[in-house]
Amino acid sequence: MLCIGDAAHAMSPVGGVGVNLAVQDAVATANILADPLRIRNVTQVHLAAVQARRSWPTRVTHRLQLVVQDRVLAVTLAEKGTLKPPLAFRLLTATPLLRRLPGRLIGLGVRPERVAMALRVPRPTPALTTSP
Repeated sequence: MLCIGDAAHAMSPVGGVGVNLAVQDAVATANILADPLRIRNVTQVHLAAVQARRSWPTRVTHRLQLVVQDRVLAVTLAEKGTLKPPLAFRLLTATPLLRRLPGRLIGLGVRPERVAMALRVPRPTPALTTSP
């Protein structure tokens, strides 16, 4: 049995990245298990390969969530009076290159997964029509 997504790792709702991790887990699983499943020869080694592939991105993402939760959200909620954005947030918004980082981490994750070329379904080519 192999658990992926929320069944394998419950994530905080901070950043809304749980579903992204679940999809990335599914893509990595498909890439690693497609051939063994085709020949009906999935072993513990294959399952361990999925776990090894997805463990690091999950741990890093969870750690980033904790940092945001503890150093941004908790501090902001505890503030009395006028709120001032944390230094890290001010740096991210002031630097054009860094501005893209949160969106990239939230949207693509720390290790983006792509469906292997061998698993992709070819797109149908439009039929050429000839005019009468």
